[in-house]
Amino acid sequence: MGSVDDPARVVAPEGKVQAGKRPAPAPQFSADGAEAPIDRLIHAAVADLAGGFSPMALALAAFDWAAHLAVSPGRQAELCMSAATKQAALARTMAASLRGDARPPDAPASRAADRRFRAEEWAEPPFSFFADAFLAAEQWWDDATSKIHGADPHHLALMNFVGRQALDMVAPSNFLATNPVALDQTFKEGGFNLARGAVNLVEDVRHRFRGERSPAEKAYKPGERVAVTKGVVVKRTRLAEVIQYAPTTGAVHPEPVVIIPAWIMKYYILDLSPGNSLIRHLVDQGFTVFCVSWKNPGPEDRDVGFDDYRREGVMAALSAALAITGAAKAHLVGYCIGGTLAAISAAGMARDNDDRLKSLTLFAAQTDFDEAGELKLFIDDSQLALLEDEMWERGALQARQMAGTFNLLRSNDLIWSRVVHHYLMGEPEAADDLSAWSSDATRMPYRMHSEYLRDLYLNNDLAQGRLLVDGRRIAVQDIRLPVFVVGAERDHVAPWRSVFKIHYLADDAEITFALVNGGHNRGVVAPPGPGRRYRIATTGPDVPRPDPDGWAARAATYEGSWWSAWFDWLEGHSGPTSAPPRLGAPEAGLPPLGPAPGEYVKG
Repeated sequence: MGSVDDPARVVAPEGKVQAGKRPAPAPQFSADGAEAPIDRLIHAAVADLAGGFSPMALALAAFDWAAHLAVSPGRQAELCMSAATKQAALARTMAASLRGDARPPDAPASRAADRRFRAEEWAEPPFSFFADAFLAAEQWWDDATSKIHGADPHHLALMNFVGRQALDMVAPSNFLATNPVALDQTFKEGGFNLARGAVNLVEDVRHRFRGERSPAEKAYKPGERVAVTKGVVVKRTRLAEVIQYAPTTGAVHPEPVVIIPAWIMKYYILDLSPGNSLIRHLVDQGFTVFCVSWKNPGPEDRDVGFDDYRREGVMAALSAALAITGAAKAHLVGYCIGGTLAAISAAGMARDNDDRLKSLTLFAAQTDFDEAGELKLFIDDSQLALLEDEMWERGALQARQMAGTFNLLRSNDLIWSRVVHHYLMGEPEAADDLSAWSSDATRMPYRMHSEYLRDLYLNNDLAQGRLLVDGRRIAVQDIRLPVFVVGAERDHVAPWRSVFKIHYLADDAEITFALVNGGHNRGVVAPPGPGRRYRIATTGPDVPRPDPDGWAARAATYEGSWWSAWFDWLEGHSGPTSAPPRLGAPEAGLPPLGPAPGEYVKG
């Protein structure tokens, strides 16, 4: 398939050629193309008060759901019957529990399926009833926000999410009087656990108001306990530092590995403590590794766009790596949004007949955003307009707001579990290198974040062949490199079935897909050790593309870390080893500028 920079020919994901259209213009807010400043200020204030979420979007979703349910008497009757059935089942379960009988066959969902209620104390009444009633309410709400004929699926998903958040807030596990585990601990300690919890709460509030990380998190300081793999900064742009890592083997493969991490967070998720560092393991396997460390932008960077990250990050790092190593080609690797940018860069290079890539690897990175997971709940025109106005006023999306959104997506694990353990049980702050990294948040420039959400998430321009690079269209279909893709089974940011869709876009490429256990972060940061497993299979360029569930059923399963499979894959696509290159190349304008992890990671 050819390039699609000709606007008369756009290759759709399913392989059909459709009439090209010029990219949709940015929304126009007034006759002169700009929203009135007073309106923007008010919208920004609303977004700030609502934590970055749009009350208008929620009101539209609520009206859509309620209006369609109001004219669906059959569905209303089904929901009423469902509620009555669940109440009757709860009554029978409670009676059986009081008699000491086994759970009836029509009992509500098993408490063992929810980690909040797995402790044996939850099996005793009345706490068993509290848990069962709560789980039944969750089930009913799932029913009430599904199968509403005529309602927008996005609105139903948003209503379900908001209702689930409200239910999670009042879960019996969150309160001392209804949590048997916390009550037992309180009796055993004479209430000292609550005293410790109160101290923990005061400390957390103090740190939050000061914008500080906790002492346990700050203990993992880049360059001291994490990001300690030896290397030097060899290039610095206004957005990125390029780090070259020192070899640890006597011989290395000729092609450098160039890693593009996400700039939503700091780069060192791939260089945590030495045992958990993917970069350290990669260097130990005989590869010359370069990694981009992104600048933490401020209000002065408000007009930095998505393509600026490509030019001053990906392309700068590739050029530096090839100049220093003398290699003709490089392995390009991207993680999360960095993976999306890597795919965009590879497509742009293919369009321009730039053949400097040997392979492409994507970790939990999407190229088709049509089914992009729970984050899409917060992405519609109403939500984006409000968020853009807030960022317009500040110049950047604040780190705490981004972190708050991700915390809501996993509120049980990241919010309410902390309430129970840190405040009710009085347990001390627990942090490992990965959780400490997750608190080291960054900001997002106004223009880049708006383009990312609107062009990719909302309009899906990359998959539809409408995205522009240097003013011309690109197509993922132009990528014909060997591609290694990693999806994670429990990824709530980039669901693996969404990541899998690159099979249908890069349909002239050989794609090796690895489905790993874990989530968006812990699935990728998976050093060799117990509890690891992955499924893997390769789809050639000349065979029919598989559906994700069929692929998962047929793919071979292995115990252990997927890292070893990727290292073998890279080696199979690399040349024979030879002496390692030196660090930096002063004669090429790439002198060592300072030791890794550099300066940008400290911002």
